[in-house]
Amino acid sequence: MTETASSASKITSTMTGKMTGRGVNVFYGDKQALIDVDLEILDREVTALIGPSGCGKSTFLRCLNRMNDSIEICRVVGDIRLDDEDIYAPELDPVLLRARVGMVFQKPNPFPKSIYDNVAYGPRIHGLANTRAEFDQIVETSLEKAGLWGEVKDRLSEPGTGLSGGQQQRLCIARAIAVDPEVILMDEPCSALDPIATARIEELIDELRENYTIVIVTHSMQQAARVSQRTAFFHLGELVEVGDTEQIFTTPREERTQGYITGRFG
Repeated sequence: MTETASSASKITSTMTGKMTGRGVNVFYGDKQALIDVDLEILDREVTALIGPSGCGKSTFLRCLNRMNDSIEICRVVGDIRLDDEDIYAPELDPVLLRARVGMVFQKPNPFPKSIYDNVAYGPRIHGLANTRAEFDQIVETSLEKAGLWGEVKDRLSEPGTGLSGGQQQRLCIARAIAVDPEVILMDEPCSALDPIATARIEELIDELRENYTIVIVTHSMQQAARVSQRTAFFHLGELVEVGDTEQIFTTPREERTQGYITGRFG
């Protein structure tokens, strides 16, 4: 950790941290992908993780809901907490964690099921509803929150894979919302979308932060500036600097941050 990142962590520790990482190191076999990362994710804000390809931002994101558990050679060291609960505690069920910390991936990945069943899938496996009326309400509410209800309400029995790319990504967001998560992780959610669909997703992110804590990995600095309140800059596995988005983009404290923001490397 640089002095700047450490001091930023101390400054934000008095604020409301929904998730916190302390001394997070990640290894893929003998290769270290993250080096002693301290980062606090504030409640009901959008935190953008930026940096060059291979800098560790997606690796850190996947640590937040234990997606790295599925990679045999991956080892996570350090302390990561959700509301002060150790998410890597042996007794904590990763499936239940992922209901609380949802994930939206880079490429839209609706299940090969109907639009309705895509959204109802999570509530069904987690036992969140019992009657058709309850499922109907969850599906409608989730699709409304994802800004998709008006477009699909008359075609809920059609396959989710038949939607446009932008609609598919909003369906995946609705699917994540349906299990009532506290945190939504987004790994470059617009990189496969056209500018119009991207703008719709960005509007949606701004609406969702009223009720959810959001962490977004993005390769687009312009997107980070538009959608986030805080930005964390990663480089070569280190968290170089974290702070208010406006400060990071206008008056970064670290030379490496300045170099990346101004396009000298990346």
